[in-house]
Amino acid sequence: MAPKVMLKAKGKNTKKFAAVADEDGGAVTAVYTFVKDWSTWTAKKAKVITHYGFIPLVIILGMNSEPKPSLSQLLSPV
Repeated sequence: MAPKVMLKAKGKNTKKFAAVADEDGGAVTAVYTFVKDWSTWTAKKAKVITHYGFIPLVIILGMNSEPKPSLSQLLSPV
């Protein structure tokens, strides 16, 4: 048995999308919620990747630069 999909738009523009959904049979509202959910999910994942990946990226880029520093030189504040 497949789960039911909610086709209600939430937020400030609910009336506008409800009017379009009545004409279009709910397809526009379904696409709107899909895009909204997908973009929110993508933004959250990008935030986590950026948060945990920035410092290692800087260290890797520093290790590959000329002249080649040691790891202790890269991590020291001086």
